[in-house]
Amino acid sequence: QVQLVESGGGSVQAGGSLRLSCAASGRTFSTIAMGWFRQAPGQEREFVTAISRSGGSTYSADSVKGRFTISRDNAKNTVYLQMNSLKPEDTAVYYCAAANFISSLKDHYNYWGQGTQVTVSS
Repeated sequence: QVQLVESGGGSVQAGGSLRLSCAASGRTFSTIAMGWFRQAPGQEREFVTAISRSGGSTYSADSVKGRFTISRDNAKNTVYLQMNSLKPEDTAVYYCAAANFISSLKDHYNYWGQGTQVTVSS
């Protein structure tokens, strides 16, 4: 079992920045790949970005490339999502998730956090 707890959400104006954190417990952190997904009201949960177990590989959705950066600190059992140049369309509940390998597919993720709200106003 892996427990995930997100933090760092909030409200920001367009063009601003936020950093989300996700603390993991229950399994050796370096053995799990991590991803961030988001879900806006009335929409499907969508992939944002993911990072491999070692942190050596990352993969991001085209909509966030150049603006969002995923990173991890295996010593702190934490994954981060740095979000810059935020847009109103980034407004959503953001979820971190854990998988056995890096992937953009929801079905590959076995464990999910409770989500944290990000609201970007124009």
